[in-house]
Amino acid sequence: MKIIATTLGLAFLTTAPAWAQTKKSTKMETQKKDTQAHGMPWEAEYGYAQGLKQDGTVWLSGQLGHDAQGVVSGDMEAQMRQAYANIEKLLAGFGLTMGDVVDETVYVLDISAAYAARGKVGREVYPNPMQVASTLIGISELGLPHAQVEIKVAARKFGRGHE
Repeated sequence: MKIIATTLGLAFLTTAPAWAQTKKSTKMETQKKDTQAHGMPWEAEYGYAQGLKQDGTVWLSGQLGHDAQGVVSGDMEAQMRQAYANIEKLLAGFGLTMGDVVDETVYVLDISAAYAARGKVGREVYPNPMQVASTLIGISELGLPHAQVEIKVAARKFGRGHE
């Protein structure tokens, strides 16, 4: 029992409701987060996961257009293709494909070049680009020298047993 109020020297006693008497564990507390990495040195230096899956949803950190050795090269379209290849690799590690992407944010140094490249490359990498929410944002700098584009996505497998 608890004293919940006193008035004129009188104390009112109450018992907390049953739902407040015990700590309930939530699904979030008990579920493990699965992560993916590319094995690049900056992952440990900065301290982050390239991808994370929980409750059936995957969030990828922004993917640059670097190769397996961490080298960024080429024009906007080439870097965008490589960034999407990096995205595909991470999604595959979670059992997903580009068709499972529901949202993307594309950060670029040159909006005009990115708009043209994304229109072309997006139709090649997404089975149905009209089913992906997409935001294009112009910025002044990215995390690696010579990088022109960074793409961040969220994906989820929909259908029987996945919703």
